[in-house]
Amino acid sequence: MGGLRLLLTLVLLLIQQTIAQNQEHKCAIEEHDHSTRIRKHQDLPETKFKLFEEGNDEDLCQIQTLQPETLEKCSFNASFPLIIIVHGWSVDGMLEDWIWKMASAFKSQERHFNIIIADWLSSAQVHYPIAVQNTRLIGLEIAEFLEWLESTVQFPRSKVHLIGYSLGAHVSGFAGSYIRGPNKIGRITGLDPAGPLFEGMSSTDRLSPDDANFVDAIHTFTQQHMGLSVGINQPVAHFDFYPNGGHFQPGCHIRHLIANIGIHGIRETVKCAHERSVHLFIDSLLNDDKQSMAYWCKDINTFDKGVCLSCRKNRCNTLGYNIKKRAMKRGRKLYLKTRSHMPYKVYHYQFKIHFINQTEEKLLEPTFTVSLTGTKEEVENVPFTPVDGIKGNKTYSFLITLDTDIGDLMMIKFKWEGIDVWANMWDTFQTIMPWTSEANRPGLLVKSIRVKSGETQEQMTFCSENVDNIKLLPAQEKTYVRCKNNASKQGRKTRMR
Repeated sequence: MGGLRLLLTLVLLLIQQTIAQNQEHKCAIEEHDHSTRIRKHQDLPETKFKLFEEGNDEDLCQIQTLQPETLEKCSFNASFPLIIIVHGWSVDGMLEDWIWKMASAFKSQERHFNIIIADWLSSAQVHYPIAVQNTRLIGLEIAEFLEWLESTVQFPRSKVHLIGYSLGAHVSGFAGSYIRGPNKIGRITGLDPAGPLFEGMSSTDRLSPDDANFVDAIHTFTQQHMGLSVGINQPVAHFDFYPNGGHFQPGCHIRHLIANIGIHGIRETVKCAHERSVHLFIDSLLNDDKQSMAYWCKDINTFDKGVCLSCRKNRCNTLGYNIKKRAMKRGRKLYLKTRSHMPYKVYHYQFKIHFINQTEEKLLEPTFTVSLTGTKEEVENVPFTPVDGIKGNKTYSFLITLDTDIGDLMMIKFKWEGIDVWANMWDTFQTIMPWTSEANRPGLLVKSIRVKSGETQEQMTFCSENVDNIKLLPAQEKTYVRCKNNASKQGRKTRMR
């Protein structure tokens, strides 16, 4: 973790230094009156609206506001929904590769879309604080563009979906807030909305649920250091998704990159976690049969206990394009685990186990593995460790995730990993006192295991295959099968909180 702290310290020091150096360049941005559209800057940065066509990445057709002939020239189809992709802060002045991947993913769908890339590079390739100021102005230009479409070809704003990455997420929010009239933009998706100069701000100064009929956000790099984070941590949408807690993402490991690539590795590590939000969204388009499910929960620590896998009363939702669009009065924070690569989907299970620790007051800190046999697949040796150890007579809850769909779970092999250091000592003890037996050795009693599947919502109870021997000792493995009175999917289900 030392290398990780170094990474974020360097990045955030750079941001803070940039902010300090450019204070004198800040100019006050007047409140925008929607009836008169008064602007302080006469040289308003120009946004280029480029229509994407598959196979023509380099020479995109530009649609220009107030020039209706460009709509026909670029083959804009008013009967198709409109997707506008909004990039973020730029270092090199180039459109990033993910933009073409996302546009192509939309084009691969059975539905037809108008895909427009909102190119604001001239205003994004500046010092970060200046780019932050420009987000309002670019948002205003997008709003004017959408109002012009509505008046020119009667294109309804409800068919508009803005997808903004990093600073582009707040650009999209401002665009939604600047739209005039009672009707809002249909949907805004924020992909790891930028944190610096937005964290802690009011809803009028950042992306918020008020900016569209439906707003969703995916947070992938929100770790707070020195009061700043690359991605915003606070909720900004109707549904805010926090994959893997919204911090560092699987596969974006700092220590390996520092060892091999140096400063370039640091930059790529930041980019990997921040941009993971983009690729999770693209994944939802390309892998329709592997949609990632997320669950409403208080925080990631609670989620890691597996107690939040409920879908009752809109407590779960699908991450990405195929989300169920429900504009809640109060936003919800949803958590999920993912893999390190596409397809990112994993299958979430809650394991609820009642342990009786026979070692009396001694706190045990064991590591367990489970091997699971389902109707489709078998997965072996999945590790998990109780965070707080095991003591006394208590029920513990764990979250276990699988990369594979094993089907209906039928059998569990539960093993206490480690070496039984007491085995030889116990053999010697039995030699001296032959009337003793292993049954007298203190261990962990595990009579049954309750399991809940997040994806199917099925709840099952598994009983020890050997009901006469439910004691588990180090290095031992026990087998558990569905209890005879276990409810089926259609029947009565065991209640798990």
